Amino acid sequence: MATHADRPAYPVGLRLSGRRVVVVGGGQVAQRRLPALIAAGADIVLVSPSATPSVEAMADAGEIRWERRRYADGDLTDTWYALIATDDDAANEAASAEAERTRTWCVRSDDADAATAWTPATGRSEGVTVAVLTAGAHGRDPRHSAAVRDAIVEGLRDGSIAAPHHRTRTTGVALVGGGPGDPDLITVRGRRLLAEADVVIADRLGPRDLLDELPPHVEVIDAAKIPYGRYMAQEAINNALIEHAKAGKAVVRLKGGDPFVFGRGMEEAQALAAEGIPCTVVPGISSSISVPGAAGIPVTHRGVAHEFTVVSGHVAPDDERSLVDWEALARLRGTLVLLMAVDKIGAIARALVQHGRSPETPVALVQEGTTAAQRRVDATLATVAERVVAEEIRPPAVIVIGDVVEVGTATAPSGK
Repeated sequence: MATHADRPAYPVGLRLSGRRVVVVGGGQVAQRRLPALIAAGADIVLVSPSATPSVEAMADAGEIRWERRRYADGDLTDTWYALIATDDDAANEAASAEAERTRTWCVRSDDADAATAWTPATGRSEGVTVAVLTAGAHGRDPRHSAAVRDAIVEGLRDGSIAAPHHRTRTTGVALVGGGPGDPDLITVRGRRLLAEADVVIADRLGPRDLLDELPPHVEVIDAAKIPYGRYMAQEAINNALIEHAKAGKAVVRLKGGDPFVFGRGMEEAQALAAEGIPCTVVPGISSSISVPGAAGIPVTHRGVAHEFTVVSGHVAPDDERSLVDWEALARLRGTLVLLMAVDKIGAIARALVQHGRSPETPVALVQEGTTAAQRRVDATLATVAERVVAEEIRPPAVIVIGDVVEVGTATAPSGK
């Protein structure tokens, strides 16, 4: 006949909100398990003479009650669930015996075979909890459980595991920041919304590789080719967002970088709000920080730069439309990061030097940052205009101005 150890565990989800849970031991195991118990709303009592700083902080915040002493018989009275995780074998055995007598489901970190419950490897993705338990002829295999969990959760997040469900979110528009170009740098939420989209309106600077992963039924609209010319392009994009959302479709506006960093995301959000269309903003990794980082340039560094300023360079300093105080920027000692400035960098460099910035100030131009085509060209304010021409630098490129350019140049990564 099969023994207890030979039989599989029965999977169940415990609803612990408002119910007494006792944790015996305040070490690393408790530190890992307590957040999920707190999130479940359990009434948690910690019994332990000491605790890690993180566990102590949970007690200080009132998330758990901490009784600073060793386990004593009777601690599991009226307890629904117990976690035993001390380095005292005798205390573990005694607490486990009490749990058996009181019929309290009990997890033991030191001896899984002696426990009446096992903690599964758990992960979550948009309202779905994945819990994995593995057991075989040689007992539990926590590493295998964790590997299976990770594979399932990642598949749910990136859409590679098809999990059709009734759409519970209101159809509308998600303004998704796709990051600087590398498809791996989009956020988990952004990737999930892409997997759920009916229509994707994509910028040319968004992570183009992700479009190839979309199911065949998804309509992809190239925002760079929306008609009516450059002046009308944004209005045409707004109209396309509104039209498809009103048709009851889930629409993703996929942008490069972050929607609200020179991405005109607020204009689109305002247009949608005027039509009563729900809009979700998903922040993205801005190229202003990530591209310099990928090229080995920290935008701040101790003892070198205590601030950085991100500036749009699409309008020249002497253009009456410019909203930038170039004289003030020239007086700053920190880092300047220029976006959309390749064709205006000569005029910008002259303005900075004219207002007091040294012509020997280091400059780095990083083209196609975070992609396989990434390349970096270094210059100074005095030479950057001619270097752009000589090296045939083309957009998209991020330009970094300041002493941080020379920090760590000997170990700067190249390419993706």
